[in-house]
Amino acid sequence: MPGPVVDTPSAQEFVREISGRMPMAELQVIAADVERKSELMRELLSEPAALDRAGLRLVLRNVFGTRRQADSILDAVTPNRLAAAIDDLLYSEGGLARRFERFDAVLAPCTDRGFDLPGELLHFTFPDRYWLWTRWVWDPAVETGALRLVVTDDVDLQGASSRGETYLSVGQAMAFVDETGKAAGFTTAGPGLFGTDVFLAAVYGIYLYTVLRMRMTQEFNRVVPPLPDLVRRLLGVYRLEV
Repeated sequence: MPGPVVDTPSAQEFVREISGRMPMAELQVIAADVERKSELMRELLSEPAALDRAGLRLVLRNVFGTRRQADSILDAVTPNRLAAAIDDLLYSEGGLARRFERFDAVLAPCTDRGFDLPGELLHFTFPDRYWLWTRWVWDPAVETGALRLVVTDDVDLQGASSRGETYLSVGQAMAFVDETGKAAGFTTAGPGLFGTDVFLAAVYGIYLYTVLRMRMTQEFNRVVPPLPDLVRRLLGVYRLEV
């Protein structure tokens, strides 16, 4: 990616907005919860093929995008096929993009319900190797998301036509945000990419508040959770299930 990747002035403006709504100490507590989620995922997914329906349901319940759809996904895909697909995604040899696409093919009956799942499984099982990609991080369909809000306009997050290639493009941009954020101090709430996860979730929360304030009534805005709770929900650590 030639040229600057991170829109530093925009990132710093989000930092000011976030700090006005929640202190760094709160971000660090959330980052610790994200670490706990990763520990749970690593334990559950050390041998995915051995997981039964209850174990797979616990995995799905700890992903924001599949939390309320866990049973319908298991009914549509079946536990055996889902367990085999997770094993292939996480542990097969071969290109990451191809593994990502094979997983998507198995989840095809679930349409949008499985969008976040491969990125969550890869990142939280191998946090030092893979990055988070959820719809709120980058949604190619509407070309928005937290990552789009803090990188420069010329950064191509789409990559190619396949979701696997897009995952690689998101990973490149995510690495720049993490590196820049560590140097500037805005992704330091947690170790590794966990601090970046928390920062981006808070960025998306601020974005949602801004959009809702413009479009919705005051009555509707009052039911939107406060930023710390919203960040926890996006990261799947609000009432983490163990």
